[in-house]
Amino acid sequence: MQPAVDWDLAARLAARAVRSGPAATRAERAAVVADLRAAAPVAAEHVARITRMAPADPAAPAHDVRVVDRASWARANVRALQGLTARVGVPADRGVRGTAGAGQVAAVLGLLSGAVLGQYDPWGGRGTLLLVAPNVLAVERSLGVDTADFRLWVTLHEQTHAQQFASAPWLVDHLTERLRVLLAEEGPRPRRPWGPRADAGSGGDVARDGGGPAPDEAAPGARAGRPRSLLDLLDPRQRVVLDEVGAVMALLEGHADVTMDAVGRSVVPSVRRIRRRFEARRDGAAGTGGMRRALRAALGMDVKLAQYREGAAFVRAVRRRVGTDGLNAVWASAGALPTAAEIADPAAWVRRVHG
Repeated sequence: MQPAVDWDLAARLAARAVRSGPAATRAERAAVVADLRAAAPVAAEHVARITRMAPADPAAPAHDVRVVDRASWARANVRALQGLTARVGVPADRGVRGTAGAGQVAAVLGLLSGAVLGQYDPWGGRGTLLLVAPNVLAVERSLGVDTADFRLWVTLHEQTHAQQFASAPWLVDHLTERLRVLLAEEGPRPRRPWGPRADAGSGGDVARDGGGPAPDEAAPGARAGRPRSLLDLLDPRQRVVLDEVGAVMALLEGHADVTMDAVGRSVVPSVRRIRRRFEARRDGAAGTGGMRRALRAALGMDVKLAQYREGAAFVRAVRRRVGTDGLNAVWASAGALPTAAEIADPAAWVRRVHG
């Protein structure tokens, strides 16, 4: 049977599909690469101090850290998707196949390649942290912020993700199993090609996102055989699992967002200015309309923005009630993860877990 995607072709096409990065001199490019590499171990130390989290297995090999350009990010994500679909067991007859599948994956990753600042991929064994140098350069210029502060700030977010999976290595198997349910054979067949979303797979942190989640109810178009959103393709059991996965992603993203700000002005002097301008940029992107808004929704960027903000609100509320150590109970087991309802009601999670 022909594979769902020609992954080698997808990697080649994805690298070609990326947009050019910002204009920069050789010295500027070298500086951002050097700064991001230097920031990675510094950020890891601050994350460990702030979160009070430690690897479950101190003897486990450290994750890889790579500073990449857009084409390298796209190629890496093709391979990450290949590994994830093999791990989850995506049926070969789902969606488009072969060359067409390669083109679809490449097109989506080409669009996302200019928006992702960094990403932690936990699916490849020891884990890989990617920092996308041209995107960091482009965003810090647009925000008009201190470059050293911004580069460390971005790295803090990604190192928090690395710490999460190191402290809770069971998370990979848990998410894999949840994704298997979402892609189960007995579920409804997609009526449109399968492809990666900004909030799926390895979970990149996007620089431009906005909007709101798709409505829960099925639209008239869906009843006529034209699904309008992912929810239109899922049976009731799969919708429950989608809520579970969404709650976990909100926790991961919100926890990372809170941690990168909690480092404080003694480490990132302009952290408040960076956060204020970064949030204004997100809101500005969310306010655009027409085709750009539709594209963001299709790629899952609207969901991603909600995850950052709802998850951050959950983390802050829990820390106010039971402190950092109390929050860290969330990493103990799958049973301690918040539900979608608890993300919206942190006190309910505290009552269930802490009594």
